[in-house]
Amino acid sequence: MLRRIYDWVLHWAETPYGAWALFFLAVAESSFFPVPPDILLIALAIGAPPKAVRYALICSAGSVLGGCLGYLIGWQFMATVGERIVAFYGLNEKWEYIRALYSRYDAWAVGIAGFTPIPYKVFTLSAGAFRIHFGVFFLASLVSRSARFFLVGGLIYLFGPKIKTFIDRYFNLLAVAFTVLLVGGFILIKLVF
Repeated sequence: MLRRIYDWVLHWAETPYGAWALFFLAVAESSFFPVPPDILLIALAIGAPPKAVRYALICSAGSVLGGCLGYLIGWQFMATVGERIVAFYGLNEKWEYIRALYSRYDAWAVGIAGFTPIPYKVFTLSAGAFRIHFGVFFLASLVSRSARFFLVGGLIYLFGPKIKTFIDRYFNLLAVAFTVLLVGGFILIKLVF
């Protein structure tokens, strides 16, 4: 079933509605949908490398908006909708662990989930459910989701279709390396100042 959904998402790259599909996919993925928008972003960007940065912007905007929707679901509708989403992904047992991450790391939890392959939707829901300050949530989401999608879009813009294989093969490693560098940068700033 997941493969059919994946193929359905990819087919939008071959239609004139690809950019709209990317936006709505990014909104949905950030709050409930299982397929990440990266696959459609890559397909669209490879089809038109000069538009890769534009597609990254569309994907980022949709993802942050979807993150806000996930926050709203967690904040107002956790018992009726949010718990079903968490259960669908089999993450009920991880719920208290996510709460602990928020109590200890706050914005870092959102930022790392927003950039890495960790299910971002669970963190958007939990941010609302745990009443994380919305401004902190929004800023961490904006930075992390934009970094993720602009990294992909920027690489395709600069290197064209040949970078797709590299991104597919090393995305998780790139995400972890970027996160380590980002966290290390903030620690360095904190130590220096």
